Amino acid sequence: MQPSALTPENSAVVMIDHAVGFGNVFRSHDLSLHVNNTVGLAKTAGVFGIPLVLTNGADTGPYGPLFSELRAETGDWRVIVREGNFINEGCVLGSALAGLERGYEVYLAVDATAGETLEVHQVAVQRMIQAGVVPVTWLSLASQYQGSCTNHETVQGFLSLMTQHSAAFGMLFQGQAVRAR
Repeated sequence: MQPSALTPENSAVVMIDHAVGFGNVFRSHDLSLHVNNTVGLAKTAGVFGIPLVLTNGADTGPYGPLFSELRAETGDWRVIVREGNFINEGCVLGSALAGLERGYEVYLAVDATAGETLEVHQVAVQRMIQAGVVPVTWLSLASQYQGSCTNHETVQGFLSLMTQHSAAFGMLFQGQAVRAR
């Protein structure tokens, strides 16, 4: 199946188990970069008006509540509480495969997911790709939703995303702002 162009009208962002306690468990990504990418993905949903679904175990469970930075971004957004907590090789893999079985196109923001080790993360991602999941990054999704700078309704939000959550683009835009003065 050839993936469709993603638009806010034909997609949703589903975020699974971005809990504080997983910061002590996974080692596939730098924690601060992982949290940054996770928040960038949530903000992308907000900037482009994309439905956002948050799932997690109970706040009092072994892995605790959502990352505080993610919770600050999503405010009082409802979190769907599930039984059990797993990381990329568990819940994300199972959810992606279930989505494919139900006929959905499934995209995985690989930089906003993590695993116990880099190898475990990579194997889970490869398993999903073999099944038909399309790997992306949160910034590639934001860029696709933005399309071009002619979409004036969202360009400021998009530029803000890049400035706040992409170190390279943030420095580029800061440099342009300094030169423009």
